[in-house]
Amino acid sequence: MTNQPKRSSTALLVAISFIGSSAISTIGATSAFAQTTFNDVPTGYWAQTFIQELASRDIIKGFPDGGFRPNDPVTRAQFAAMLSKAVNKSPVRGTVTFVDVSSNYWAAPAIQKSYTTGFMSGYPGNVFEPTQNIPRVQILVSLANGLSYSASQPTETTLQTYADASGIPNYARNSVAAATENRLVVNYPNVQFLNPNQTATRAEVAAFIYQALVRSGQANAIASPYIVGQTTTPPVQNQTRIPAGNVIALQYSKDKILLGPDEKVPLTLNVAQNIANSQGAILIPAGSQVVGELRTVSGGTQFFASELVFANGRRVPINATSKVVTTTEKVDKGLSAGTLVRNAALGAGAAAAIAAVTGDRAIATEEVLGGAGIGTLIGLFLGRDSVTLSSVNPNTDLAVTLNSDLLL
Repeated sequence: MTNQPKRSSTALLVAISFIGSSAISTIGATSAFAQTTFNDVPTGYWAQTFIQELASRDIIKGFPDGGFRPNDPVTRAQFAAMLSKAVNKSPVRGTVTFVDVSSNYWAAPAIQKSYTTGFMSGYPGNVFEPTQNIPRVQILVSLANGLSYSASQPTETTLQTYADASGIPNYARNSVAAATENRLVVNYPNVQFLNPNQTATRAEVAAFIYQALVRSGQANAIASPYIVGQTTTPPVQNQTRIPAGNVIALQYSKDKILLGPDEKVPLTLNVAQNIANSQGAILIPAGSQVVGELRTVSGGTQFFASELVFANGRRVPINATSKVVTTTEKVDKGLSAGTLVRNAALGAGAAAAIAAVTGDRAIATEEVLGGAGIGTLIGLFLGRDSVTLSSVNPNTDLAVTLNSDLLL
Protein backbone atom coordinates (compact mmCIF):
# COMPACT_ATOMS: atom_id res chain seq x y z
CA MET A 1 0.00 0.00 0.00
CA THR A 2 1.33 3.45 -0.88
CA ASN A 3 1.21 6.33 1.60
CA GLN A 4 1.82 9.64 -0.12
CA PRO A 5 1.82 13.32 0.90
CA LYS A 6 -0.73 15.65 -0.62
CA ARG A 7 0.22 17.53 -3.73
CA SER A 8 1.80 20.95 -3.27
CA SER A 9 4.18 23.22 -5.15
CA THR A 10 7.16 21.43 -3.63
CA ALA A 11 5.87 17.94 -3.02
CA LEU A 12 7.62 14.92 -4.48
CA LEU A 13 5.46 11.84 -4.26
CA VAL A 14 7.53 8.75 -3.64
CA ALA A 15 6.66 5.08 -3.40
CA ILE A 16 6.51 3.67 0.11
CA SER A 17 6.19 0.05 -1.00
CA PHE A 18 8.79 -2.37 0.34
CA ILE A 19 11.23 -3.94 -2.08
CA GLY A 20 13.63 -6.86 -2.04
CA SER A 21 16.98 -6.67 -0.29
CA SER A 22 19.00 -6.45 -3.50
CA ALA A 23 17.91 -2.89 -4.12
CA ILE A 24 21.19 -1.72 -5.60
CA SER A 25 22.97 -4.18 -7.81
CA THR A 26 25.20 -3.23 -10.71
CA ILE A 27 26.67 0.26 -10.52
CA GLY A 28 28.39 1.97 -13.41
CA ALA A 29 32.09 1.23 -13.45
CA THR A 30 34.69 3.96 -13.33
CA SER A 31 35.31 5.41 -16.78
CA ALA A 32 38.77 6.49 -17.85
CA PHE A 33 37.19 9.08 -20.15
CA ALA A 34 34.76 10.72 -17.73
CA GLN A 35 35.29 14.34 -16.72
CA THR A 36 36.00 14.34 -13.00
CA THR A 37 37.25 17.88 -12.34
CA PHE A 38 35.16 21.02 -12.74
CA ASN A 39 36.09 24.69 -12.75
CA ASP A 40 33.47 25.56 -10.11
CA VAL A 41 34.29 22.69 -7.73
CA PRO A 42 37.62 23.74 -6.20
CA THR A 43 39.91 21.60 -4.10
CA GLY A 44 38.56 21.58 -0.58
CA TYR A 45 34.94 22.14 -1.65
CA TRP A 46 32.76 20.21 0.82
CA ALA A 47 31.25 17.92 -1.85
CA GLN A 48 34.27 17.65 -4.14
CA THR A 49 34.94 13.96 -3.51
CA PHE A 50 31.28 12.94 -3.79
CA ILE A 51 31.00 14.77 -7.12
CA GLN A 52 34.31 13.46 -8.42
CA GLU A 53 33.49 9.85 -7.58
CA LEU A 54 30.05 9.93 -9.20
CA ALA A 55 31.45 11.72 -12.25
CA SER A 56 34.08 9.01 -12.63
CA ARG A 57 31.25 6.47 -12.79
CA ASP A 58 29.40 8.55 -15.39
CA ILE A 59 26.41 8.89 -13.02
CA ILE A 60 26.60 12.68 -13.16
CA LYS A 61 28.10 15.01 -15.74
CA GLY A 62 29.24 18.59 -16.01
CA PHE A 63 28.38 21.28 -18.53
CA PRO A 64 30.11 22.33 -21.78
CA ASP A 65 31.67 25.34 -20.03
CA GLY A 66 33.63 22.99 -17.75
CA GLY A 67 31.48 23.64 -14.70
CA PHE A 68 29.32 21.39 -12.56
CA ARG A 69 27.02 24.08 -11.10
CA PRO A 70 26.94 22.44 -7.67
CA ASN A 71 24.46 24.90 -6.19
CA ASP A 72 21.85 24.60 -8.95
CA PRO A 73 18.51 23.09 -7.91
CA VAL A 74 17.54 19.57 -8.98
CA THR A 75 14.24 18.85 -10.71
CA ARG A 76 12.22 15.66 -10.55
CA ALA A 77 13.34 14.74 -14.08
CA GLN A 78 17.00 15.38 -13.27
CA PHE A 79 16.80 13.28 -10.12
CA ALA A 80 15.17 10.46 -12.09
CA ALA A 81 18.05 10.65 -14.58
CA MET A 82 20.63 10.37 -11.80
CA LEU A 83 18.77 7.43 -10.27
CA SER A 84 18.59 5.72 -13.63
CA LYS A 85 22.38 5.70 -13.91
CA ALA A 86 23.12 4.95 -10.26
CA VAL A 87 20.65 2.14 -9.56
CA ASN A 88 20.05 -1.05 -11.49
CA LYS A 89 17.23 -3.06 -9.96
CA SER A 90 14.32 -5.07 -11.21
CA PRO A 91 10.90 -3.45 -11.65
CA VAL A 92 8.41 -3.86 -8.82
CA ARG A 93 5.37 -2.63 -10.79
CA GLY A 94 4.19 -2.02 -14.31
CA THR A 95 4.68 1.04 -16.47
CA VAL A 96 2.45 4.11 -16.42
CA THR A 97 1.77 6.90 -18.91
CA PHE A 98 2.33 10.35 -17.44
CA VAL A 99 0.26 12.99 -19.22
CA ASP A 100 3.00 15.64 -18.94
CA VAL A 101 5.93 13.43 -20.05
CA SER A 102 5.91 12.95 -23.82
CA SER A 103 7.54 9.89 -25.32
CA ASN A 104 10.33 12.03 -26.79
CA TYR A 105 11.00 13.99 -23.59
CA TRP A 106 14.71 13.78 -22.77
CA ALA A 107 14.16 12.10 -19.39
CA ALA A 108 11.17 9.92 -20.33
CA PRO A 109 13.05 6.57 -20.04
CA ALA A 110 14.60 7.56 -16.70
CA ILE A 111 11.25 8.74 -15.33
CA GLN A 112 9.61 5.48 -16.35
CA LYS A 113 12.41 3.51 -14.70
CA SER A 114 12.18 5.52 -11.50
CA TYR A 115 8.49 4.68 -11.39
CA THR A 116 8.66 0.97 -12.21
CA THR A 117 11.48 0.40 -9.70
CA GLY A 118 9.48 2.09 -6.94
CA PHE A 119 11.61 5.14 -6.28
CA MET A 120 9.22 7.80 -7.57
CA SER A 121 5.52 8.16 -8.25
CA GLY A 122 3.26 10.72 -9.88
CA TYR A 123 0.42 12.94 -8.81
CA PRO A 124 -3.29 12.17 -9.18
CA GLY A 125 -4.32 12.13 -12.81
CA ASN A 126 -1.00 10.55 -13.87
CA VAL A 127 0.86 13.86 -13.65
CA PHE A 128 4.62 13.70 -13.00
CA GLU A 129 5.66 17.40 -13.11
CA PRO A 130 9.20 16.74 -14.34
CA THR A 131 10.40 20.34 -13.97
CA GLN A 132 9.38 20.68 -10.32
CA ASN A 133 12.29 21.22 -7.89
CA ILE A 134 12.76 18.57 -5.21
CA PRO A 135 13.26 19.29 -1.48
CA ARG A 136 16.07 17.51 0.36
CA VAL A 137 13.69 15.54 2.56
CA GLN A 138 11.96 13.95 -0.40
CA ILE A 139 15.24 12.88 -2.00
CA LEU A 140 15.96 11.01 1.24
CA VAL A 141 12.46 9.51 1.35
CA SER A 142 12.85 8.30 -2.23
CA LEU A 143 16.21 6.67 -1.55
CA ALA A 144 15.33 5.16 1.83
CA ASN A 145 12.03 3.70 0.67
CA GLY A 146 13.18 2.69 -2.80
CA LEU A 147 16.11 0.85 -1.24
CA SER A 148 13.86 -0.70 1.43
CA TYR A 149 15.73 0.78 4.38
CA SER A 150 14.06 0.74 7.77
CA ALA A 151 14.99 2.20 11.14
CA SER A 152 16.01 -0.10 14.00
CA GLN A 153 15.76 2.59 16.66
CA PRO A 154 12.67 4.64 17.66
CA THR A 155 12.08 7.25 14.96
CA GLU A 156 11.87 10.26 17.26
CA THR A 157 15.02 9.22 19.10
CA THR A 158 16.97 9.12 15.84
CA LEU A 159 15.53 12.43 14.64
CA GLN A 160 16.81 14.16 17.78
CA THR A 161 20.05 14.28 15.80
CA TYR A 162 18.64 17.31 13.96
CA ALA A 163 18.13 20.72 15.55
CA ASP A 164 15.37 21.39 12.99
CA ALA A 165 13.64 18.00 13.25
CA SER A 166 10.29 19.73 13.79
CA GLY A 167 10.36 20.74 10.13
CA ILE A 168 10.41 17.14 8.85
CA PRO A 169 6.93 16.32 7.46
CA ASN A 170 5.06 13.59 9.30
CA TYR A 171 4.91 11.27 6.28
CA ALA A 172 8.71 11.45 5.93
CA ARG A 173 9.84 10.97 9.53
CA ASN A 174 10.24 7.18 9.49
CA SER A 175 12.07 7.29 6.16
CA VAL A 176 14.41 10.09 7.25
CA ALA A 177 15.20 8.13 10.41
CA ALA A 178 16.03 5.09 8.27
CA ALA A 179 18.19 7.21 5.95
CA THR A 180 19.98 8.63 8.98
CA GLU A 181 20.75 5.21 10.44
CA ASN A 182 22.07 4.08 7.06
CA ARG A 183 24.41 7.08 6.76
CA LEU A 184 22.69 8.55 3.69
CA VAL A 185 22.37 12.05 5.14
CA VAL A 186 25.01 14.69 4.39
CA ASN A 187 24.42 18.15 5.91
CA TYR A 188 26.51 21.15 4.95
CA PRO A 189 27.49 23.55 6.49
CA ASN A 190 26.18 22.32 9.87
CA VAL A 191 25.73 18.59 10.33
CA GLN A 192 22.98 19.19 12.93
CA PHE A 193 20.66 20.98 10.49
CA LEU A 194 18.82 18.84 7.95
CA ASN A 195 17.07 21.77 6.22
CA PRO A 196 14.43 19.24 5.14
CA ASN A 197 12.26 21.52 3.02
CA GLN A 198 15.11 23.31 1.26
CA THR A 199 15.41 22.56 -2.46
CA ALA A 200 18.12 19.98 -3.04
CA THR A 201 21.18 21.10 -4.98
CA ARG A 202 23.22 19.09 -7.46
CA ALA A 203 26.04 18.77 -4.92
CA GLU A 204 23.69 17.56 -2.20
CA VAL A 205 22.03 14.96 -4.41
CA ALA A 206 25.45 13.73 -5.47
CA ALA A 207 26.37 13.26 -1.81
CA PHE A 208 23.12 11.44 -0.97
CA ILE A 209 23.40 9.07 -3.93
CA TYR A 210 27.07 8.35 -3.22
CA GLN A 211 26.23 7.47 0.37
CA ALA A 212 23.62 5.01 -0.93
CA LEU A 213 26.35 3.36 -2.99
CA VAL A 214 28.59 3.19 0.08
CA ARG A 215 25.78 1.59 2.10
CA SER A 216 25.30 -1.07 -0.59
CA GLY A 217 29.02 -1.86 -0.71
CA GLN A 218 29.39 -0.45 -4.23
CA ALA A 219 31.67 2.44 -3.26
CA ASN A 220 34.31 3.22 -0.67
CA ALA A 221 33.37 5.41 2.28
CA ILE A 222 34.49 9.04 2.18
CA ALA A 223 35.81 10.69 5.33
CA SER A 224 33.57 13.77 5.45
CA PRO A 225 32.67 15.70 8.63
CA TYR A 226 29.26 16.49 7.09
CA ILE A 227 27.99 12.90 7.01
CA VAL A 228 25.48 12.50 9.82
CA GLY A 229 26.87 9.93 12.24
CA GLN A 230 30.52 10.83 11.75
CA THR A 231 32.37 11.79 14.92
CA THR A 232 34.68 14.37 13.35
CA THR A 233 33.98 18.08 13.68
CA PRO A 234 33.54 20.25 10.54
CA PRO A 235 36.48 22.54 9.89
CA VAL A 236 36.21 26.20 10.80
CA GLN A 237 38.07 28.53 8.47
CA ASN A 238 38.25 32.33 8.81
CA GLN A 239 34.87 32.54 10.52
CA THR A 240 33.47 35.84 11.74
CA ARG A 241 31.68 35.68 15.07
CA ILE A 242 28.68 37.81 16.03
CA PRO A 243 28.29 37.31 19.78
CA ALA A 244 25.16 36.04 21.47
CA GLY A 245 22.90 38.82 22.71
CA ASN A 246 23.05 40.88 19.53
CA VAL A 247 19.71 41.84 18.00
CA ILE A 248 18.80 41.54 14.30
CA ALA A 249 15.87 43.66 13.07
CA LEU A 250 13.61 41.83 10.62
CA GLN A 251 10.77 42.77 8.30
CA TYR A 252 7.94 41.11 6.39
CA SER A 253 5.69 41.92 3.45
CA LYS A 254 2.48 41.75 5.50
CA ASP A 255 1.32 44.10 8.26
CA LYS A 256 -0.03 41.34 10.46
CA ILE A 257 0.20 37.60 11.10
CA LEU A 258 -2.66 35.74 12.80
CA LEU A 259 -2.29 32.32 14.41
CA GLY A 260 -4.90 30.02 15.88
CA PRO A 261 -4.62 28.26 19.24
CA ASP A 262 -1.60 25.94 19.58
CA GLU A 263 -0.41 26.71 16.05
CA LYS A 264 3.04 26.88 14.49
CA VAL A 265 3.90 27.89 10.92
CA PRO A 266 7.09 28.17 8.84
CA LEU A 267 8.05 31.80 8.25
CA THR A 268 10.80 33.58 6.32
CA LEU A 269 11.64 37.17 7.23
CA ASN A 270 14.10 39.64 5.71
CA VAL A 271 16.95 41.41 7.49
CA ALA A 272 15.82 45.03 7.74
CA GLN A 273 19.21 46.77 7.59
CA ASN A 274 22.88 46.04 6.96
CA ILE A 275 24.76 44.55 9.89
CA ALA A 276 28.39 45.67 9.90
CA ASN A 277 31.44 45.25 12.12
CA SER A 278 33.31 48.08 13.86
CA GLN A 279 35.38 48.68 10.71
CA GLY A 280 32.25 49.19 8.61
CA ALA A 281 32.49 45.90 6.72
CA ILE A 282 29.03 44.52 6.04
CA LEU A 283 28.60 41.09 7.62
CA ILE A 284 24.91 40.55 6.88
CA PRO A 285 23.43 42.62 4.04
CA ALA A 286 19.91 44.00 4.30
CA GLY A 287 17.49 41.71 2.47
CA SER A 288 19.18 38.50 3.60
CA GLN A 289 16.58 35.98 4.70
CA VAL A 290 16.02 34.52 8.16
CA VAL A 291 14.16 31.21 8.03
CA GLY A 292 12.36 29.80 11.01
CA GLU A 293 9.05 29.04 12.64
CA LEU A 294 6.41 31.21 14.30
CA ARG A 295 4.78 29.39 17.22
CA THR A 296 2.14 30.00 19.81
CA VAL A 297 3.86 29.46 23.15
CA SER A 298 2.90 29.84 26.79
CA GLY A 299 1.89 33.46 27.19
CA GLY A 300 1.85 34.48 23.54
CA THR A 301 3.59 34.01 20.20
CA GLN A 302 7.32 33.72 19.43
CA PHE A 303 9.53 33.42 16.33
CA PHE A 304 12.33 30.81 16.38
CA ALA A 305 15.04 31.43 13.75
CA SER A 306 17.03 28.46 12.45
CA GLU A 307 18.81 29.57 9.27
CA LEU A 308 20.29 32.70 7.70
CA VAL A 309 20.25 32.73 3.89
CA PHE A 310 22.40 35.17 1.91
CA ALA A 311 21.56 36.48 -1.56
CA ASN A 312 24.20 34.21 -3.12
CA GLY A 313 22.47 31.13 -1.68
CA ARG A 314 24.89 30.60 1.19
CA ARG A 315 23.13 29.24 4.29
CA VAL A 316 24.29 29.59 7.88
CA PRO A 317 22.64 28.08 10.97
CA ILE A 318 21.32 30.68 13.41
CA ASN A 319 19.96 30.19 16.91
CA ALA A 320 17.82 33.22 17.71
CA THR A 321 14.36 34.04 19.03
CA SER A 322 12.04 37.01 19.16
CA LYS A 323 10.34 38.31 22.28
CA VAL A 324 7.06 36.66 23.28
CA VAL A 325 4.29 38.69 21.65
CA THR A 326 1.14 38.84 23.78
CA THR A 327 -1.18 40.73 21.39
CA THR A 328 -4.45 38.99 20.53
CA GLU A 329 -7.50 39.69 18.40
CA LYS A 330 -10.99 38.48 19.18
CA VAL A 331 -13.11 37.26 16.27
CA ASP A 332 -16.85 37.52 16.88
CA LYS A 333 -19.75 36.17 14.85
CA GLY A 334 -20.80 38.77 12.30
CA LEU A 335 -17.38 40.40 12.10
CA SER A 336 -16.23 41.37 8.60
CA ALA A 337 -13.56 38.82 7.73
CA GLY A 338 -12.32 40.97 4.87
CA THR A 339 -11.40 43.78 7.23
CA LEU A 340 -9.73 41.43 9.69
CA VAL A 341 -7.43 39.76 7.18
CA ARG A 342 -6.58 42.76 5.01
CA ASN A 343 -2.81 42.61 4.30
CA ALA A 344 -2.44 39.82 6.83
CA ALA A 345 -0.85 36.39 6.68
CA LEU A 346 -2.78 33.57 8.31
CA GLY A 347 -1.91 30.28 9.85
CA ALA A 348 -4.23 27.45 8.83
CA GLY A 349 -5.79 27.38 12.29
CA ALA A 350 -6.48 31.11 12.23
CA ALA A 351 -8.03 30.90 8.76
CA ALA A 352 -10.25 28.00 9.84
CA ALA A 353 -11.34 29.83 12.99
CA ILE A 354 -12.25 32.99 11.06
CA ALA A 355 -14.18 31.01 8.47
CA ALA A 356 -16.12 29.05 11.09
CA VAL A 357 -16.99 31.92 13.42
CA THR A 358 -17.79 34.60 10.84
CA GLY A 359 -19.42 32.21 8.38
CA ASP A 360 -17.26 33.62 5.58
CA ARG A 361 -16.10 30.40 3.97
CA ALA A 362 -14.40 32.35 1.18
CA ILE A 363 -11.50 32.80 3.58
CA ALA A 364 -10.86 29.09 3.14
CA THR A 365 -9.61 29.74 -0.38
CA GLU A 366 -6.92 32.18 0.77
CA GLU A 367 -3.26 31.13 0.74
CA VAL A 368 -2.03 30.43 4.26
CA LEU A 369 1.42 30.20 5.78
CA GLY A 370 2.95 26.82 5.11
CA GLY A 371 0.40 26.00 2.40
CA ALA A 372 -1.70 23.90 4.78
CA GLY A 373 -5.29 23.10 3.85
CA ILE A 374 -7.86 24.38 6.34
CA GLY A 375 -11.02 22.56 5.30
CA THR A 376 -10.55 19.80 7.88
CA LEU A 377 -9.80 22.34 10.63
CA ILE A 378 -13.02 24.34 10.30
CA GLY A 379 -14.96 21.70 12.21
CA LEU A 380 -12.88 22.43 15.32
CA PHE A 381 -14.43 25.91 15.53
CA LEU A 382 -17.97 25.37 14.27
CA GLY A 383 -20.62 26.43 16.76
CA ARG A 384 -18.44 29.02 18.46
CA ASP A 385 -19.60 32.61 18.73
CA SER A 386 -16.07 33.90 19.11
CA VAL A 387 -12.43 32.85 19.10
CA THR A 388 -9.25 34.63 20.21
CA LEU A 389 -6.31 34.63 17.82
CA SER A 390 -2.67 35.52 18.38
CA SER A 391 -1.76 38.67 16.46
CA VAL A 392 1.77 39.69 15.47
CA ASN A 393 3.06 42.80 13.75
CA PRO A 394 6.12 41.23 12.12
CA ASN A 395 7.81 44.54 11.36
CA THR A 396 7.92 45.61 15.00
CA ASP A 397 7.49 42.42 17.04
CA LEU A 398 9.85 39.90 15.46
CA ALA A 399 13.35 41.32 15.85
CA VAL A 400 15.45 38.37 17.03
CA THR A 401 18.11 38.10 19.71
CA LEU A 402 20.98 35.67 19.18
CA ASN A 403 20.87 32.89 21.77
CA SER A 404 24.33 31.68 20.79
CA ASP A 405 27.21 33.13 18.78
CA LEU A 406 26.50 33.41 15.06
CA LEU A 407 29.45 32.12 13.01
CA LEU A 408 29.72 33.55 9.48
